[in-house]
Amino acid sequence: MFRVTCCCLALTLAAIGQATIQKVKDDSQQTKLLVMEHLWNEAQVNRDARTLDGMLATDFVNTEYDGEVSDKTKFLADIRDPHFNLTSLTIQDLKVSMYGDSGVIVGVYHTRGTYQGKPYEHIGRFTDTWVFTEGRWQCVASHTSLLKK
Repeated sequence: MFRVTCCCLALTLAAIGQATIQKVKDDSQQTKLLVMEHLWNEAQVNRDARTLDGMLATDFVNTEYDGEVSDKTKFLADIRDPHFNLTSLTIQDLKVSMYGDSGVIVGVYHTRGTYQGKPYEHIGRFTDTWVFTEGRWQCVASHTSLLKK
Protein backbone atom coordinates (compact mmCIF):
# COMPACT_ATOMS: atom_id res chain seq x y z
CA MET A 1 0.00 0.00 0.00
CA PHE A 2 2.84 2.35 0.88
CA ARG A 3 4.54 1.66 -2.50
CA VAL A 4 1.32 2.36 -4.38
CA THR A 5 0.84 5.63 -2.51
CA CYS A 6 4.47 6.65 -3.19
CA CYS A 7 4.13 5.78 -6.89
CA CYS A 8 0.90 7.79 -7.18
CA LEU A 9 2.52 10.72 -5.40
CA ALA A 10 5.59 10.57 -7.66
CA LEU A 11 3.44 10.44 -10.81
CA THR A 12 1.33 13.35 -9.57
CA LEU A 13 4.42 15.46 -8.84
CA ALA A 14 5.88 14.60 -12.25
CA ALA A 15 2.64 15.61 -13.96
CA ILE A 16 2.53 18.89 -12.04
CA GLY A 17 6.17 19.55 -12.95
CA GLN A 18 5.50 18.84 -16.62
CA ALA A 19 2.45 21.10 -16.59
CA THR A 20 4.54 23.88 -15.00
CA ILE A 21 7.26 23.49 -17.64
CA GLN A 22 4.63 23.61 -20.41
CA LYS A 23 3.05 26.73 -18.86
CA VAL A 24 6.43 28.50 -18.75
CA LYS A 25 7.10 27.48 -22.36
CA ASP A 26 3.64 28.71 -23.44
CA ASP A 27 4.14 32.01 -21.58
CA SER A 28 7.48 32.51 -23.31
CA GLN A 29 5.97 31.80 -26.74
CA GLN A 30 3.01 34.08 -26.00
CA THR A 31 5.44 36.88 -25.19
CA LYS A 32 7.30 36.28 -28.45
CA LEU A 33 4.07 36.43 -30.42
CA LEU A 34 3.02 39.67 -28.74
CA VAL A 35 6.38 41.17 -29.67
CA MET A 36 5.85 39.95 -33.26
CA GLU A 37 2.45 41.68 -33.37
CA HIS A 38 3.96 44.97 -32.25
CA LEU A 39 6.81 44.65 -34.75
CA TRP A 40 4.21 43.97 -37.46
CA ASN A 41 2.40 47.21 -36.59
CA GLU A 42 5.62 49.20 -36.56
CA ALA A 43 6.58 47.76 -39.96
CA GLN A 44 3.19 48.72 -41.40
CA VAL A 45 3.43 52.31 -40.17
CA ASN A 46 7.00 52.54 -41.52
CA ARG A 47 6.01 50.88 -44.82
CA ASP A 48 8.67 48.26 -44.17
CA ALA A 49 7.59 45.52 -46.56
CA ARG A 50 10.91 43.73 -46.14
CA THR A 51 10.34 43.16 -42.42
CA LEU A 52 6.77 42.05 -43.05
CA ASP A 53 7.93 39.70 -45.80
CA GLY A 54 10.03 37.87 -43.22
CA MET A 55 7.09 37.58 -40.83
CA LEU A 56 4.58 36.16 -43.30
CA ALA A 57 4.37 32.56 -44.44
CA THR A 58 4.61 31.91 -48.16
CA ASP A 59 0.94 30.93 -48.25
CA PHE A 60 -0.21 33.83 -46.03
CA VAL A 61 -3.86 34.88 -46.46
CA ASN A 62 -5.24 38.26 -45.41
CA THR A 63 -8.97 38.97 -45.14
CA GLU A 64 -9.84 42.66 -44.76
CA TYR A 65 -12.85 44.15 -42.99
CA ASP A 66 -14.54 44.73 -46.37
CA GLY A 67 -14.19 41.09 -47.40
CA GLU A 68 -11.20 41.58 -49.72
CA VAL A 69 -8.89 38.57 -49.61
CA SER A 70 -5.25 38.90 -50.53
CA ASP A 71 -2.19 36.71 -50.59
CA LYS A 72 1.28 37.62 -49.38
CA THR A 73 2.29 39.29 -52.65
CA LYS A 74 -0.80 41.53 -52.75
CA PHE A 75 -0.54 42.35 -49.02
CA LEU A 76 3.07 43.48 -49.42
CA ALA A 77 2.20 45.46 -52.57
CA ASP A 78 -0.45 47.30 -50.57
CA ILE A 79 2.16 48.18 -47.92
CA ARG A 80 4.36 49.66 -50.67
CA ASP A 81 1.44 51.53 -52.33
CA PRO A 82 2.34 55.27 -52.31
CA HIS A 83 -1.38 56.18 -52.18
CA PHE A 84 -1.69 54.45 -48.81
CA ASN A 85 -0.25 56.39 -45.87
CA LEU A 86 -0.78 54.78 -42.48
CA THR A 87 0.14 57.31 -39.79
CA SER A 88 -0.73 55.33 -36.65
CA LEU A 89 -1.66 51.80 -35.72
CA THR A 90 -2.26 50.67 -32.16
CA ILE A 91 -3.51 47.40 -30.73
CA GLN A 92 -5.09 46.60 -27.37
CA ASP A 93 -7.12 43.99 -25.50
CA LEU A 94 -4.81 41.26 -26.80
CA LYS A 95 -5.40 37.61 -26.04
CA VAL A 96 -3.02 34.86 -27.09
CA SER A 97 -4.08 31.21 -27.27
CA MET A 98 -1.42 28.57 -27.85
CA TYR A 99 -2.00 25.26 -29.65
CA GLY A 100 1.31 23.39 -29.75
CA ASP A 101 3.40 25.08 -32.44
CA SER A 102 0.58 27.48 -33.32
CA GLY A 103 -0.77 30.60 -31.71
CA VAL A 104 -3.84 32.73 -32.29
CA ILE A 105 -3.90 36.38 -31.27
CA VAL A 106 -7.13 38.36 -31.07
CA GLY A 107 -7.41 42.00 -30.20
CA VAL A 108 -8.67 45.44 -31.11
CA TYR A 109 -6.85 47.70 -33.57
CA HIS A 110 -7.09 51.45 -34.23
CA THR A 111 -5.65 52.89 -37.45
CA ARG A 112 -5.37 56.38 -38.86
CA GLY A 113 -4.01 57.57 -42.14
CA THR A 114 -4.86 58.63 -45.65
CA TYR A 115 -5.68 56.72 -48.79
CA GLN A 116 -5.40 58.59 -52.07
CA GLY A 117 -5.22 61.80 -50.06
CA LYS A 118 -8.45 61.15 -48.12
CA PRO A 119 -8.20 60.70 -44.34
CA TYR A 120 -9.54 57.58 -42.65
CA GLU A 121 -9.80 56.14 -39.18
CA HIS A 122 -10.75 52.55 -38.45
CA ILE A 123 -11.38 50.72 -35.21
CA GLY A 124 -11.86 46.99 -35.44
CA ARG A 125 -11.05 43.53 -34.22
CA PHE A 126 -8.34 41.32 -35.62
CA THR A 127 -7.36 37.68 -35.50
CA ASP A 128 -3.84 36.62 -36.48
CA THR A 129 -2.79 32.99 -36.71
CA TRP A 130 0.89 32.21 -36.24
CA VAL A 131 2.74 28.92 -36.79
CA PHE A 132 6.24 28.04 -35.60
CA THR A 133 7.85 26.54 -38.68
CA GLU A 134 11.30 26.56 -40.26
CA GLY A 135 12.73 27.66 -36.92
CA ARG A 136 10.67 30.85 -36.59
CA TRP A 137 7.17 32.23 -36.05
CA GLN A 138 5.32 33.06 -39.27
CA CYS A 139 1.87 34.54 -39.67
CA VAL A 140 -0.26 32.31 -41.89
CA ALA A 141 -3.56 34.21 -41.71
CA SER A 142 -4.89 37.59 -40.67
CA HIS A 143 -8.50 38.73 -40.49
CA THR A 144 -10.02 42.07 -39.52
CA SER A 145 -13.60 43.10 -38.74
CA LEU A 146 -14.59 46.74 -38.56
CA LEU A 147 -16.20 48.05 -35.37
CA LYS A 148 -16.19 51.75 -36.22
CA LYS A 149 -15.28 53.59 -39.39
